[in-house]
Amino acid sequence: MPPQVELFIDNCYPEFSSDIPTDEGNSVVPVSVQTWETWFHQWLEILTPELPPALSYEIGLRLTDDADIQELNAQYRQQHKPTDVLAFAALETDFPQTEEMLLSQPLYLGDIIVSIDTAQQQAQQQQHSLTTELAWLTAHGLLHLLGWDHPDDDSLLRMLRKQVTLLESIGIIIDVE
Repeated sequence: MPPQVELFIDNCYPEFSSDIPTDEGNSVVPVSVQTWETWFHQWLEILTPELPPALSYEIGLRLTDDADIQELNAQYRQQHKPTDVLAFAALETDFPQTEEMLLSQPLYLGDIIVSIDTAQQQAQQQQHSLTTELAWLTAHGLLHLLGWDHPDDDSLLRMLRKQVTLLESIGIIIDVE
């Protein structure tokens, strides 16, 4: 049975600026809640071998702007600038969890925060859709929630390849080489 995920989406950025074209001419985030849920279900199924055993998983996703993500970046990473994605992994804490707890309630993996402003800029630079960029950044954040990191070029390349695998599973093709 594929892993179940409870996804909590906080869209703090409901409209884009009018001078930046969005997917299909929409003025709201081009990814529906149902699509996000489908993506995360698919991704967690692929990542099952890397997941701690649990009945289900819980993830927070916040879509925001550069000002908000810059504030979080400064507060938690001492980086006083906006960034594209932040991931706050709940599994990095040593919170004791019994087997009974894991089988009776969702395991909280953490929160992913994505700046729509930066995602729009990067989508234009990469010449792909905003939807593709949002999927790319969110998959990156999910891998961070599961302990992936990229302190050097080799680990970054491994992580990028895993992101490509996740995106291919939802029908998005990106070349990172």
